Amino acid sequence: MKISPAEAVVMEVLWRASPRTAEEVFAEVGGPQRWTEATVKTLINRLLKKKAVAAERDGRRYLYRPVLERAAYIRGESQSLLDRLFDGRLAPLVSHLSQSRALSPEDMAELKRLIEEMDE
Repeated sequence: MKISPAEAVVMEVLWRASPRTAEEVFAEVGGPQRWTEATVKTLINRLLKKKAVAAERDGRRYLYRPVLERAAYIRGESQSLLDRLFDGRLAPLVSHLSQSRALSPEDMAELKRLIEEMDE
């Protein structure tokens, strides 16, 4: 499922806490993103059509909740990045990050720990 960067902003709100109304989503992202309420409702409708979110009627309003799990989204986006830029391989990405000095000492320690865990 392809989620645009703008749709991902809405999804992040719903992943943090849901269900939420469109107005609640707008209250959280409208100002920082400089979006109108109509823009937020359009993004929610796109996500509904993609079946990334579900709506439940609550009186005169709708409550929205994510159907797409955040972990599944991250997995798909990560794989897409690897496929597009690094031929689907993780090692060239890590090499690129280390050469561009984007890895902190804490990041490197964490990577070493993860590799050791995988070896066990």
